[in-house]
Amino acid sequence: MKLIIDTDPGIDDAMAIAYAHAAPDIDLLGLTTVFGNTHVAQSSRNARYLLNLLWAELPVATGAALPYGAGTYQPSAYVHGDEGFGHFTDVPQIGVDHHLSAAEYLVEMARAHRGALSVCAIGPLTNIADAIRLDPAFLGNLAQLVIMGGAVFCPGNITAHAEANIYHDAQAAAEVLGAEGNVVLVGLDVTLQTLYRAQDFEELARASKTTGGFLQEISRFYLEFYQSVAGEDGCGLHDSTAVIACTHPHLFEMVETGVQVDVAGEAVGATRAVESGPKIRVCRDIDGDAVVDLFTRQVASLP
Repeated sequence: MKLIIDTDPGIDDAMAIAYAHAAPDIDLLGLTTVFGNTHVAQSSRNARYLLNLLWAELPVATGAALPYGAGTYQPSAYVHGDEGFGHFTDVPQIGVDHHLSAAEYLVEMARAHRGALSVCAIGPLTNIADAIRLDPAFLGNLAQLVIMGGAVFCPGNITAHAEANIYHDAQAAAEVLGAEGNVVLVGLDVTLQTLYRAQDFEELARASKTTGGFLQEISRFYLEFYQSVAGEDGCGLHDSTAVIACTHPHLFEMVETGVQVDVAGEAVGATRAVESGPKIRVCRDIDGDAVVDLFTRQVASLP
């Protein structure tokens, strides 16, 4: 499967990118970056650093710096750290970004690989909405768009109603989920069933000293957050679960429904199942153990 990941690295994003690089059934073509867990310049720097760590010579196209209608944006450093990689804050600048913007790159690649390219969006959906605005045929040119976002059948994680990726640009999410295309929503309904504990990171680091060791290092901050805020002894494989849904849909129970995004009010960012609008596939249940095992097995194969 040809895949581009739209990302805001981010600790769980780094895990997802490592998985996509390792997976034999994924041909990772490039990354596009967006604000979210970090400012967009940090997202691109972190993406390039990670690709260098993985020995993956792939393009990184920088995208949106702000949500629609916003003049400023402040990442949640208490979740991913000041630089996006937890306690690892001295992240070097390696390489340069692609000459096209994220939206331009996505549109160009969707046309070049019409019907064969999947895009997995694991940050706010601003780049995807920009691509649709740039080319209304964008979604139709994709094999599928798989989104890590939303909380359709469960509470949110950034507010009582909203999941963070959708919340950070609800207007963009509303435009994307209101467009016609083959769209899969992988939200908190399933990602919270994929707990990855400190001992899992330890085992990963033993098997994969470079990649697994790096993921273990940056995960400590993330695990501390989950312990202090949610009382959990592990973290959800949020973004990796979305990447796995691209190639292993049989591990998920999905329902087909319209999804409405609240763009204002106290429930801004809420994702609601509705009968109207384009139908998308929403993941409602998951074989969480199989997803965790698959993630470990593939990433453990890396140096």
